[in-house]
Amino acid sequence: MKKLHWLLRFLFGPVPVYFSALAILIVLTNAQYFGLVGVGVAPRAAKLASSTPVVSVMKYCDIFRGEWVPDAEAPYYNHKTCHMIQEHQNCLKYGRPDLGFLKWRWRPSGCELPRFDPLQFLQFVRGKSLAFVGDSLARNHMQSLLCLLSQVAYPKDLSANPSDQNKVYHYRAYNFTISMFWSPFLVRAREPDHDGPAHTGHWSLYLDEADDKWVSQISRFDYVLVSAANWFSRPSLFYEKRRLIGCSFCSRQYGVPDLTLYYSQRRAWRVALRAINELEHLRGRVIVRMLSPMSHFENGTWDHGGDCRRTQPLRANQTTMEGRDLHFYTAQMEEFRAAEKAASEKGRRLMLMDATAAMLMRPDGHPSRYGHWPNEKVQLYNDCIHWCLPGPIDIWNDMLFQMLLA
Repeated sequence: MKKLHWLLRFLFGPVPVYFSALAILIVLTNAQYFGLVGVGVAPRAAKLASSTPVVSVMKYCDIFRGEWVPDAEAPYYNHKTCHMIQEHQNCLKYGRPDLGFLKWRWRPSGCELPRFDPLQFLQFVRGKSLAFVGDSLARNHMQSLLCLLSQVAYPKDLSANPSDQNKVYHYRAYNFTISMFWSPFLVRAREPDHDGPAHTGHWSLYLDEADDKWVSQISRFDYVLVSAANWFSRPSLFYEKRRLIGCSFCSRQYGVPDLTLYYSQRRAWRVALRAINELEHLRGRVIVRMLSPMSHFENGTWDHGGDCRRTQPLRANQTTMEGRDLHFYTAQMEEFRAAEKAASEKGRRLMLMDATAAMLMRPDGHPSRYGHWPNEKVQLYNDCIHWCLPGPIDIWNDMLFQMLLA
């Protein structure tokens, strides 16, 4: 009887119970490092664990043409469940009062676009790598992906310098890596000696030299997503063969013609896509994302009081691409088609993420003034370029997953 009593105390006494509880607490608070789900997992993540086969709807549907329709389930994360949101796009944290802009999803004309399933995605990309190349909108896109995946797991930040624009995130349980290569012009560029909040300093763009910081690295990635647009709107000096040949937003002091921003944007895309096609050991799939609209400022330009205060999407028949958006879109599409033909002749495949039409309908999805506290003294203009997180940009990852599956 004494032996039985001693055994019961050994198994169920206060000391073993304490250590059992402590072990469980350690596992739960470090779940993402044990390959378990991360903090703040939405019920949806478990619900979508997924019973449906992973097949791309792009085999029978153009996912880039359609309308925005109401979605009672959205959003799938927020600023409290995802800590990877850039402050200036953290609209919920900084008090955006209307939340109706979150309750929409993209419906292509000929099918239903499957909702992004973080479990399916991580299982599909197990052992692979994804690189984002571009500017702050590429970062915006990457952070949307990180937040959607946070329903399942958080990555470890392996970035060489936490304050640097270049990033590396690794999901150990899936051996999946996401990298960000900061290259807002895609070509080699030098910052102006003197700039300012209005960005009046002139960048030096070497329009016949692709930026080696990303070109030299992307061959080792399974997927590469390249984008660039709005930085070409900054005053710039254009160099070819290391000689100054023109500029944009410049005076006669440089002694060269103002070739306009349209010249640099087209040349940069041509050179960047050519550099991709000339890579001998490129093993992965390259996706080119078309531009995100720059035309959502109303009642003034970005530097003269323009703002974006709408609270719901437009319909397709209420939007028209024009002005700078149209010029940039046309040039980028023409350069992509030429590069796509050259790639196919080498047996390679370039893919196009043409999200421009969908995003043109979402003037309600930008941070506007909700990227900082109302009483905070900051030198920021109303932001009608980037996208709130969560927000309409999350559908870029619905599209991305379909493209990876195709």
